[in-house]
Amino acid sequence: MTTAERIDIRRADERAKTRISWLDSKHSFSFADHYDPANTHHGLLLVNNDDIVTAGSGFETHPHRDMEIVTWVLRGSLVHQDSTGRSGVIYPGLAQRMSAGRGILHSEKNDSWTLTGGNSHSEPVHFVQMWVVPDEPGAGPGYQQLEIDAELVCGKLVTIASGMPAHRGDTAITIRNRYAALHGARLQPGDSVELPQAPYLHLFVPRGQVSLEGAGALREGDAVRFTSSGGQRLVAVEPAEILVWEMHANLAVA
Repeated sequence: MTTAERIDIRRADERAKTRISWLDSKHSFSFADHYDPANTHHGLLLVNNDDIVTAGSGFETHPHRDMEIVTWVLRGSLVHQDSTGRSGVIYPGLAQRMSAGRGILHSEKNDSWTLTGGNSHSEPVHFVQMWVVPDEPGAGPGYQQLEIDAELVCGKLVTIASGMPAHRGDTAITIRNRYAALHGARLQPGDSVELPQAPYLHLFVPRGQVSLEGAGALREGDAVRFTSSGGQRLVAVEPAEILVWEMHANLAVA
């Protein structure tokens, strides 16, 4: 490993936590009242929140601006509603991106019955929400969702969201940053994937346990920040899910 390369392992219990009656949230980076000037981002990724929301509760209407927000549900369902008139239910295998642009209001709640008309439920929703900066500020707000559950069956790394020209032919939602892409995989024991090469990578294990070449065991909630690295092989020890941000710029040069 050259001096420019770095692998920084962040364990699950090192994350800042927000715990209130309806929310159990764990933050990989500075967020809300949890501010650490040494932990504001990695590459283009500013937020990697691991959230569990109880049934019937959620985030009331609030604003965002100039941010690409990708939501990935692991278990349960999450209702999205925003000021552009968009509304829908996000569930496992459905990738969703909201571009805040010059300004948007939205809410996220665990109350799918309010849209579907079905019976209420008591199941919590578990999801990861990730924010990256856009290439340019002030664009119009936007929204996209795409069902990619079938692609995840292969047990390989699948592109979930990307703004990179190299992924234009992939089945993925788009983000407004040509230097960033999010990949994911659902793995069974023994399945393996190779991480992409990039100036910045962020690997997050939201479910299960994997073994990373050169680093060893990574358990649920663990993350790895790579700088000038990649190409390592990752093997699932038990049923697992991984999320990998590939980034070819950082906040200073994006």
